[in-house]
Amino acid sequence: MTPSSFLVFDLDGTISDPAVGIGRSINYALEHHGYPTIAETEVPQFIGPPLDNSFALITGNSSPDHLAALVSKYRERYADVGYAENILYSGVPEALEVLASAGVAIGLCTSKRVDFAESILGLFGLRRHFRFLSGGEIGVHKRQQLAALLSDRTISPASIMIGDRAVDIEAARSNGLGSVGVLWGHGSVEELTAAGPGTLLAFPHELVALRNAV
Repeated sequence: MTPSSFLVFDLDGTISDPAVGIGRSINYALEHHGYPTIAETEVPQFIGPPLDNSFALITGNSSPDHLAALVSKYRERYADVGYAENILYSGVPEALEVLASAGVAIGLCTSKRVDFAESILGLFGLRRHFRFLSGGEIGVHKRQQLAALLSDRTISPASIMIGDRAVDIEAARSNGLGSVGVLWGHGSVEELTAAGPGTLLAFPHELVALRNAV
């Protein structure tokens, strides 16, 4: 089968704002393991990168076993209540509806575990728009997820990655994909511009213009 050209969306900071649930779940894990909690203003920098990387930065501890324990404790709270503390960005559901109605193939590639992504999209009634979900795991980077999607012919090389952080743009570039940076999430205009996306969007309603891009 010939792979389709997809618009591949990031989740956190692109479709919904996870700051409350992520921040509270990080602090839940930190407290359990005897670390000081982080302030609300510190949370955005840890939205996007893999959790083990974030905990290594916060704690200064790079032990794989310890990081796995922190991630496990984080997920304990996140699975219970954290995922439901997401806030959907205004205009995103309408844009996805327009894109899907136009026959655009839409997928998701997130560092978040795939069952959490399922829960969040289901919470907002958006799951029906996505033909596949690619979720992350400890030690797996987004560039590897995109590489796997290309390797198994889920997506074509003409696909475009859409996200709010440099990691999304860099993952796309390392796999030869196009990229779109969005400015309503947690990545600054400076961060995204430095990463070199194909284009930058300021508002969710501008996503509909991508219906002719793939």
